[in-house]
Amino acid sequence: MQPAQRRGLADEAADRIREEILAGRFQPGSALREVDLAASLQVSRGSVREGLAVLEREGLVQSVWHKGTHVIGLTESDIDEVYAVRAALDRLAATSAAARARTDHLDELDALVDRMAEETDAARVLSLDMEFHEVIYRAANNRRLLDAWHAVRSQVRFFQSHRIRLSRGQYRARAWGEHRELAALIRGGDTERLPGIAEEHVHSARRALVEGLAQPPKS
Repeated sequence: MQPAQRRGLADEAADRIREEILAGRFQPGSALREVDLAASLQVSRGSVREGLAVLEREGLVQSVWHKGTHVIGLTESDIDEVYAVRAALDRLAATSAAARARTDHLDELDALVDRMAEETDAARVLSLDMEFHEVIYRAANNRRLLDAWHAVRSQVRFFQSHRIRLSRGQYRARAWGEHRELAALIRGGDTERLPGIAEEHVHSARRALVEGLAQPPKS
């Protein structure tokens, strides 16, 4: 890992560790030892401890007394819980955005879909995917809904990053088509079809991840 920059060491430590987790360099369930992280980041163990506390609030790590801190698991139960919460939030966000979105929000969604169509790197498509949903939540104009999304956002990205690694190339094509449909329905204010489509978008992602976990590893 790159050494932490002196801007606020706990936050910087959290950022660096988060990057490693989301990139798959710390595997689900793996131990995160303060002493090793502090040496890698060239900061104190106290800064690492505070950074891990940030990540625990985001749901990316879990700390257990006498067992230390670990990256969250990737079990079907974990997946079902996170995606069930996300499905409910996305349904409300999409319908609220359809009623309240400004023109600049709608244009931003369309622009992100266009960038997805042109992007060849799956990791960058995921970044656009997350940015797309961030715009929807902002367009919904509900601060508490936005806060609820931010509470699960890191976990969603964690699971989606593993979905990409397990999907064997299927993620990019599906992501573009599904987001294009969502953008069109929000722009059209189609509150009849939109709730079901928004939920199915989430459940489709959940199924793809679960199916990927069930497949034998690539040789």
